[in-house]
Amino acid sequence: MIDYSKYLNKKVLNLKPSGIRRFFDIVNEMKDAISLGVGEPDFVTPWFMRNAAIKSIQKGHTQYTSNSGILELRELISRYLSEKYLLSYDPKSEIIITVGASEAIDLAMRALIGKDDEVIVPDPSYVSYFPCVSLCDGKPVSINCTAENGFILTPEAIESVISEKTKLIIIPYPNNPTGGIMTKEQLEAIVPVIIKHDLIVLTDEIYGELTYGSNHCSIASLPGMRERTIVVSGFSKAFAMTGWRLGYLAAPKELCSALLKIHQYTIMCAPTCSQYAAIEALKEGFKDNFSSVRAMNEEYDKRRRFLVLRLNEMGLKCFEPKGAFYAFPSVRATGLSGEEFSLKLLDKEKVAVVPGSAFGDSGKDFVRISYAYSMKAIDEALNRIERFVASIIK
Repeated sequence: MIDYSKYLNKKVLNLKPSGIRRFFDIVNEMKDAISLGVGEPDFVTPWFMRNAAIKSIQKGHTQYTSNSGILELRELISRYLSEKYLLSYDPKSEIIITVGASEAIDLAMRALIGKDDEVIVPDPSYVSYFPCVSLCDGKPVSINCTAENGFILTPEAIESVISEKTKLIIIPYPNNPTGGIMTKEQLEAIVPVIIKHDLIVLTDEIYGELTYGSNHCSIASLPGMRERTIVVSGFSKAFAMTGWRLGYLAAPKELCSALLKIHQYTIMCAPTCSQYAAIEALKEGFKDNFSSVRAMNEEYDKRRRFLVLRLNEMGLKCFEPKGAFYAFPSVRATGLSGEEFSLKLLDKEKVAVVPGSAFGDSGKDFVRISYAYSMKAIDEALNRIERFVASIIK
């Protein structure tokens, strides 16, 4: 028997498996289980987009594209960023089409982070940030974000963790798993700290189109920030295109050229048919003011309000999410940790949610519940959760 551990990279050996996938694997083998754990739209990609991909294959568009992606797509993204978020990027040299937003994040990390460089990461936040930093030999430095302040970053919190080794700060809003957002005024408050310490910003805006009650603001649109910011987004969430694996990044030319070198050697280009589907998504979107995106957003909003109300009524105090499609209720009232709550709920009521600890230590008393599911599934799951909570809180 070969001991493969002596061959594997120590950084990989030390990585913890995803806390999300563990529950997916269990629920997939459990009859009559309901999962509220997946961060994926339950909507099917609109037909006109699927049809564009089919036509591209029928026409024989099956070769590699430019490393940066099809120019028409980059031009449409440039227009989209300009009209939606007041961002200006040259489609020829400042936008790269990636294999999902995840590749864009990885590219930014690998291009910027070296041994012992420190990266500020809000906690809780998306599960990939910490491992990506570690794989680059960097050091992730967490900031404890709380429900009491809306899970946002503050100037004081950032100042408290900065050192001479700090190089990058991640701004992940709207936030996964909390649903927290940062307003323009809140972003403006942290800009002086970022500039003072000469930090680069990685702003993950994959949920930027999914906000409720206010429009998303990109930190890159604020004075002095474009030249030090990498904007990451994509089509997975708002356009219901998770399986198409299509994202993008926008950054100053000098940064883009460095990221492109890594992309060239590791990926070559994003899937061709996916790019044609995205071209159609944006072309048609500009014609009808992105009606399909707005329709999905309105449905998420209904589910959001229903879910949060029910959670609070059953005694699970829940911060009101203002973006993305997640609720992040506290389970402290049950006397259980998020991990214990999730395991017992799955065992007793066959409902899968994700322990908040999967997203950082600050989430240990919380669970993440996705409302990217039908109202029928959410209602039944909540009935089971309520029964479970009532059996504990007597």
